[in-house]
Amino acid sequence: MFVGHALAAFALVAVVARRRGQPPSRALAFGCVAGLFAAAPDVDIGYALVGVVSTLGTGAGALGLAESFWATGNVVHRAVTHSLVVAPAVALAAAAWVDGRTGARAAALALATGLVAVTAVVGGGLAALVTVAFVVTALALGEGIRRRTDIAARTTFWLALAGLVSHPFGDVFTGEPPALLYPFATEVLTARVALSADPVFHLLGAFAIELATVWAAVIVWTRLRAERDGRVVGPFDLPRRVDPRAVAGAGYAASAFVIPAPTLDLSYPFVFSVLAVGVVGAVPVRVRRRGRAALAPEFANPGVERALFTGLTAVTLAASAYALAYLAGVA
Repeated sequence: MFVGHALAAFALVAVVARRRGQPPSRALAFGCVAGLFAAAPDVDIGYALVGVVSTLGTGAGALGLAESFWATGNVVHRAVTHSLVVAPAVALAAAAWVDGRTGARAAALALATGLVAVTAVVGGGLAALVTVAFVVTALALGEGIRRRTDIAARTTFWLALAGLVSHPFGDVFTGEPPALLYPFATEVLTARVALSADPVFHLLGAFAIELATVWAAVIVWTRLRAERDGRVVGPFDLPRRVDPRAVAGAGYAASAFVIPAPTLDLSYPFVFSVLAVGVVGAVPVRVRRRGRAALAPEFANPGVERALFTGLTAVTLAASAYALAYLAGVA
């Protein structure tokens, strides 16, 4: 989920920027900036480490640590950092910091301080501490943009806003719904969006949405890089990047009879194991020349693109095979 927020913003902004006439390299840069800001709201989950530290030494296993992580993190998660009301102010502070002039930076600090003060009044000290981490992250991103790119302050505002505003909507399928209008008490969503009455299919559906987001980002990244380098990517070029080894992912169907049925409350055995199937994309392959095996083991780097497409295909096949196996078992 953490990665999905960034990749969704990257894909959306990069495509829009390209459609609006930006060159491929510029569209990639815009997408990356939006993606970084889309990841920023989850800085609030850092508080979960308090729960993990307190659980260490108690004999709790991996699942116990995971439960402690989320139980502690959810105390502050998806509140001020996920607010559509707070997002424009944070984006404005980051843009003012990118401006670089003394007055603009003073305004950025004043705006950040005001946000912390308001949060302290509304939510107390812990909420204020989370807000400090949030605005510091945004200002740090602004400093990075100022130092490493030529993106203007006005553009930074819109890119940051796109990333920050897009983030909460990726959370509507899992856990507690985000407080979209914080600090106002009005609740837009009172429960997560259910994809299925069956908790297993709900989890598989949420996983499929995240996986589709990753696919979209990788395809956009690949196509824009090809355009930037003057290469033409045809409709049949992308499948050629998938190594046949990816079909091994279908064997993951057997796990349906081994691991517990995954739900939002117990997703770790499924999620970690199905993602592990993706390492097939990074495994080096033996090189054969002119139909004869090399005398000594020779390995070739499949390349970043080939590794990504092969790994993603393997994970997609694995998740699909698991869903079919589970459906067959239920039926």
